[in-house]
Amino acid sequence: MTYTQAPAVAGSALAGRDGTAGRSVANGRSGITGGGSAGAGAPPVGNPAGDMFQLLRDGHARTRSELAAATGLARSTVAARVDLLLASGLVGPAGEAVSSGGRPPSRVAFNPDAKMVLAVDVGATHIRAAGTNLVGTEFFRSAAAMPVSAGPEAILDWVVAAGRDMLAAAARPEADLAGVGIGLPGPVEHLSGRPVKPPIMPGWDGFDVVGYIQRSLRVPVLVDNDVNIMALGERAAYWPGHDDLLFIKVATGVGAGLISSGQLQRGANGTAGDLGHVRVARGDGMVCRCGNTGCLEALASGPALARALRESGLAAETGDDVLELARHGELQAIRALRQAGRDVGDVLATCVNLLNPSVIVIGGGMAAAGEQLLAGVKEVIYSRSLPLATSSLQVVASAAGDRAALLGASLMVTEHLLSPEGVERELAAAAG
Repeated sequence: MTYTQAPAVAGSALAGRDGTAGRSVANGRSGITGGGSAGAGAPPVGNPAGDMFQLLRDGHARTRSELAAATGLARSTVAARVDLLLASGLVGPAGEAVSSGGRPPSRVAFNPDAKMVLAVDVGATHIRAAGTNLVGTEFFRSAAAMPVSAGPEAILDWVVAAGRDMLAAAARPEADLAGVGIGLPGPVEHLSGRPVKPPIMPGWDGFDVVGYIQRSLRVPVLVDNDVNIMALGERAAYWPGHDDLLFIKVATGVGAGLISSGQLQRGANGTAGDLGHVRVARGDGMVCRCGNTGCLEALASGPALARALRESGLAAETGDDVLELARHGELQAIRALRQAGRDVGDVLATCVNLLNPSVIVIGGGMAAAGEQLLAGVKEVIYSRSLPLATSSLQVVASAAGDRAALLGASLMVTEHLLSPEGVERELAAAAG
C-alpha cells in the first residue's frame, strides 16, 4: 500500500453547517440521518459542556464572558465547562481579547486538529481512503484498484491497513483517531452498518462491517450507502444553503442521494434513491443485472454504454473506455453519452415533479463526460418537468468529484463525535 500527502480540500466548509448531518446510534454503531446543527444562540440543556461546545464549532474564538452572555449561564459555570473542553483538546487557547482595563481576557476556540478521521469510499471497482481533521481538511490519501466483489474481509483488511498507514504518516496514536466512516455501493441498514442484499457485492449481505473493523481499530465505525454520503459531502462543501438536493451517481451503477428539507432520506429499508432500477420505456426487453428488464442502469451505466459500443464494433470494455473514445471525438461514444443523459433525465423529470429539489448534482465516473452527459439530462428535465418546479432548479456537475464520498464519510464521523452527546462521551472517556 502506498500513501501520499494530499493537499487540503474544501473540507473546512464542513464545520458547523446547519442540517448537514445528524446521527442515529445503536450500541456504538451509527448511520447518518441528516439534521445535526451547530447553530448560534443559547444551547439546549441536557449535555452541559457538549451543548456549550456547539457555540464554538463555527471556529470563532470567544472569551468566557462572551460564552456566558450567549448562554445566560453564570461565569463560574462557563469557566468550569470551558476547562473540561480544554482538557479534552477539542478546544484550545486562541490568544487574548482586547482589554477594557486590567488583564486582557483569554479566548478559546475549536481545535479541529484534536482528532483525525479515516474516511473510506468503497466503489464497485475501487477503494479510496482519506485522513482528515475534524473540519474535513485532508492530509492523507490512499487508493487501490480492488473490486468490491473481492469480499468484505479483503476490502476491510485494506481499510484497517490504510488506517494504520494514516496514523503512522501523521505520527499519532490510535487514541487520536475519532472514527472510521465508510461508504458502500449498496443498501445499508444504517443502525447496524450491515449491507442489505447488495446486488453487486457477493458475500457482503448482512456482514458485520462495524465489528470486523473494530477488531483492529477500537473506534466508532459508521457505515452508509456511498451515494448518501456523496450527497452529504457535496451539499456541505458546495451547497450549504440548499435544503432540497439530489445527488445522482452515474458509474458502474446508477443511484441517488436524496436530501429533503435538510434531511437525508433513506426510506424504510435503506433503498431510497435506487434510480438505477426504475423502468425506462426505451429499455423494453433489455435485461438488467437485477433480473428485471428495462432498468435505467441497463441503459445508462458505464458497463451498459460500453456494451452498446462493442455491439457497434468499437473497442470498449468499461465506462472509462467510453469516456476515452468521446474525448477523442468518436461520434458514436458522444451520442451514447448524450442519450444516457436523456435516459437519466427521463427518470429525474419525475423526481423533480415529485420532490421539487433546488439542486440536482450529477456525479460518479461517467460524469467525467462533462457536458455530453449533462446536456442530455438537462434537455429532458426542462422539457418534461413542470415549469414551476424548474423555475429555480440548478442541474450541475459535481464540484467535489471523487472527493464527494470522502467528504461525506468524514462528515459522518465528525457529526457523531462533535454532537452534544458525542462531546460528553469524549469528556467522560478523557476523565476516565
